[in-house]
Order: sequence, then structure tokens, then C-alpha cells
Amino acid sequence: MTLTQKESSLLSDLKSQEQLCIEKYGKYAEAAHDPALKNLFTELRVNEQKHLDTITQMISGTEVKMPAASPSAEDSKLACTPSSVSEEEKKNDAYLCRDALSMEKHVSGVYNTGIFEFTSPVMRDTLAHIQKEEQNHGEKLYNYLACNNMYS
Repeated sequence: MTLTQKESSLLSDLKSQEQLCIEKYGKYAEAAHDPALKNLFTELRVNEQKHLDTITQMISGTEVKMPAASPSAEDSKLACTPSSVSEEEKKNDAYLCRDALSMEKHVSGVYNTGIFEFTSPVMRDTLAHIQKEEQNHGEKLYNYLACNNMYS
């Protein structure tokens, strides 16, 4: 499939965003003190890598079909086990988590723009699927923050 200039530009932006997400989640997993948060950041990094792989395929003009089942909110549920790290460590973890949540909000918005700009229904569906996963990432981060009384 041949992409329009606008589609190519949007995919390039999405690729950059996904690369940044992967880099940040890797650094955040190393910097987090709570083992549950380290695991969450690692899980999200793996998911972002899958998104990057999909976007890279799309840049080459491949229409990537996502699974028929849309990611659900149930996938975002996290067992609420309050962190047992020190208050200073908790402040650091809260900062990392809030920054990651802000990043997910931004990335979801970039996907939203892309969805409206693509001519291919398959590509729009793929972007919508990834956007839903990004929203679920945000929900997981919010749930961690709420569970640990870090969201205000």
C-alpha cells in the first residue's frame, strides 16, 4: 500500500513516540524502588516495543491487522498492593509514574489524530487498537498511583 505524505509523517511521529516510550520505561524500571512498579514499567516497555514493531511495518506500507478482540479495561486491572518502600522512595516512584501517565495521555492523543487521517480502514483499525492499549497503559498507571495514594 502506498502511504500519503501526511500518513507517512504521522507514522514517523508515532514511531518516535514509541521509541521514547520504550526508552523511558526502561529507565523508569531501573529507577523505580517498588518491585511492583518495576514490573509494571517492564511490562509496559514490552507492549510499547510491540507497538513500535507494528508502526515500523506500517511505515513500509504493510496493512497490519490486529486481533479482533479489542483490549478491555479488565486487562488494566492491577491487584492493589500498597508499596512498602520508604517515603522518599515513594516520592520518586510517584514522580516516575505521573510522568509516565502524562506520556501515555500524549501518545494516545497522537494516535487519535492519526486515526482520523488514514484512508485505509485496516490502518485506522490498527491505530485505534494501539490507542486503546495506550489508554489501558494509562489506566494501569493511574491504578498504581491511586492504590498508593499518589494521585491528586
